[in-house]
Parts: sequence; structure tokens; C-alpha cells
Amino acid sequence: MDVSHTAREASNLLELRTVSVVRTKRTIVADVSLGIHPGEVFALVGPNGAGKSTLLGALSGEIQPSTGEALINGVPTKNYRPKQLSQLRAILLQSNQVSFPFTVSQVVEMGRNPWAGTPRADDDEASIARAMDSVGVVDLASRRFGELSGGEKARVSLARVLAQDTDVLLLDEPTAALDLHHQDRVMRVIRRHSRIADDGSVGDSSASSATPAVTRRAVVVVVHDLSLAAAYADRVGLIVGGALVAVGTPDEVMTKDILSDAYQVSLDVTRAPDGNLMVVPTRGVIN
Repeated sequence: MDVSHTAREASNLLELRTVSVVRTKRTIVADVSLGIHPGEVFALVGPNGAGKSTLLGALSGEIQPSTGEALINGVPTKNYRPKQLSQLRAILLQSNQVSFPFTVSQVVEMGRNPWAGTPRADDDEASIARAMDSVGVVDLASRRFGELSGGEKARVSLARVLAQDTDVLLLDEPTAALDLHHQDRVMRVIRRHSRIADDGSVGDSSASSATPAVTRRAVVVVVHDLSLAAAYADRVGLIVGGALVAVGTPDEVMTKDILSDAYQVSLDVTRAPDGNLMVVPTRGVIN
């Protein structure tokens, strides 16, 4: 038996065990088994309609599987009460709509609702300020959310999720409406979140310290930009037709043959000057 593999399974923050999701007789996710480890950024990639958002929903407990089981900290998600789940993981959906004329600061403050009436409510002010600063929306604090641009709304919505201050972040396309500068900034914030240790320090998985800081945090993020996923993710899961067809490091999953087959378009995978992978379409559709 692979002892290291067994140890990783035992330490999974999130886990799917042969999970399928069926809606109106259509299988959206098919027999997916997956473990998310502490300290990692895990990117979900795949074509439109492949099942990425549904898989994220199953990981979060928002969607109960038709078959199989989803677990957080080794406990089936169906065994948690809603408030318990909201104290364990925070979710960013693709839609960034708010029905009432709340200000930006009020929207971010909503992220603290799970901690109302608990000792951690004492951290509300600091958590809100830290979250707004991290994604660069402090100057928008008094603006009405509905008056913001799409990119501004996306950053404010991420600040709300960060203010929730949970160990696990589940993010559905957090960079979709952002310019290049803010895409990079958001992905750096996401990566830093996964590295925050129990003592509040930021660990470095490449460090050679004999007593590395322990983190119980992780991020699962749906990303359409494959080069962005390759630059910031520790591992990548490729979903095609509801099936998880490949899981591994960016180098293992993001090859020319694997990606070209998955997306049905001819792709080149090269190295950028900084050493990260770049995925570039050659515009030749595979027949």
C-alpha cells in the first residue's frame, strides 16, 4: 500500500467519493472521486458545460449527490447544519447580483454573518478591512453595489467571501470579469489564502524548514484561462462531459495532447519566460 497516498487521503479537507449528480435524467457529474489537500490551490478546468460548477456545488454541500458522498473534514456534508457549513467553507458563485441598494462595505460585511453570536464576531471589523484591502476595493466602500462595473462587482463579491474567513474557499470563475492586473492580483490572494498556517503565518511548501508551518486551508477555483490556472494552481482537475478525466500538477495535466482532445481545438503548450506554462490556441479546429 502507498503509505504517502493513504496519509494524503486521511488529511483531505474536501473529498468526493464516486459522486454522480443527475438532473432531469441527465448526468451532469459522473462517478467523480477527488481529494483536496491542505495547503493547495486546486483548479477545475474544462469546456463549457462540462460540469465544473456542479462539481464545485457538490464539494460545498450546496448540491447533494445523486449517488456517492461528499465530505468536509471527513464528515459527510449532509450531516452538517447550514450554519456549520458556512463556518467551514465560503462559496463564490458566478452571479454577482444584490437585490437591494447596499453599499460595498455592507455587502462585504455580509460575509461575517456565519460568525454572528460567536466569539469570532469580535474579528468582524478587522476581517472586513483585510478582505477589502486584499482585492483593492477600499476606495469603493461607500459606493452602491448596483452602480459598479462587472469587474468591480466581482472583486467586491470576492472580498465578501474572504471576509467570511473560512479554511476552505470554493470559487466559481473569480477572474472572469477582471482585467489582467486584477486577474493576477486575485490569484495571488487566492494562493496566499491556501498558505496561511494555523499560527497566522504564510507557509512555503518549498521551504526546507524542519518544522514547517501547518495549514488547514485550501482553495478550489474554477478557471477558464488555462495559462492562469497553470501559473497559480498546485494541482489541476480536467472535467470533460461530467467526468474527471485527468488530475495532477499543471505539467502532468496541461499537455498539448490532453488539452487539445478535451477542448476539441488545436493547442500549443509552451513555457513563458518565467517558467510557467502558456496555453495558446493555434485556431485549427479538430474535425
